[in-house]
Amino acid sequence: MNDLSSPFNADDVQNNIINNPDIPTSETFLTLAEEQEHRKKRLIVSLKLFSSCGFDEGVAGHITVRDPIDPESFWVNPFGIHFSQVEIPDLIRVTHDGRIVEGSNPVNAAAFAIHSRIHMAHPNINAACHAHSIYGKTWSAFGQCLDPITQDSCAFYNHHDVFKHYSGLVLETSEGDEIAKLLHNRKALILQNHGLLTVGKFVESAAWWFITMERSCQAQLLAHSVKGRDIIKISSVAAKQAFDIIGNEEAGWFGFQPLLQKVIKNYPELK
Repeated sequence: MNDLSSPFNADDVQNNIINNPDIPTSETFLTLAEEQEHRKKRLIVSLKLFSSCGFDEGVAGHITVRDPIDPESFWVNPFGIHFSQVEIPDLIRVTHDGRIVEGSNPVNAAAFAIHSRIHMAHPNINAACHAHSIYGKTWSAFGQCLDPITQDSCAFYNHHDVFKHYSGLVLETSEGDEIAKLLHNRKALILQNHGLLTVGKFVESAAWWFITMERSCQAQLLAHSVKGRDIIKISSVAAKQAFDIIGNEEAGWFGFQPLLQKVIKNYPELK
């Protein structure tokens, strides 16, 4: 029986929860080949999730992940195949200088122009996601960062920026270089008049940042649509405290896990 007379120590309770060994953390791998297979599977899972979230729009959108065996190359979904239909043999491995070394499908030129420069400039970024999601591209028309108005949006507090230079489809690597520069110490960009871009150490975290950022855009658009009511922003101290818990890479990886379970139930071969 619990001793109700003993003092309640909130710090002890919090430490027990945060340091709970039962909470999973990101995987470790015995070989690079094992890690490569894992990353490819998680790329496929992410594409299926993007499809189920309605992030697909024609041929737009791409997710990439760095190859652990050859870090100067990355895997990307093929151009013109629906997110939900991409399978592991469809994936393409491309070097940073544009050579296709595995796969026979075409590569989205915009995917190469943006993602190759990100992976080249940031060795710590292993995955990047971009899609023309409805709320992300709508919010991008304002050319503004998200405000900390919800707990979830605090994952991006002082950790995202706006790329304001829209000149048409991104087909030149020089524009990819500009985008890569803005990603220094940031997990996400709002590409003005275009959409969202998120990155991560893991495919899982990059995909989760995209999903929750899209929903944060939706929440902010809905809040702005209410006339005659002020929007109350979270204080900088509270936003930073929330960011420290939900805005790190392991938290992003963990946020992806329930969605992963949902996909694997239907596609057990992707476990």
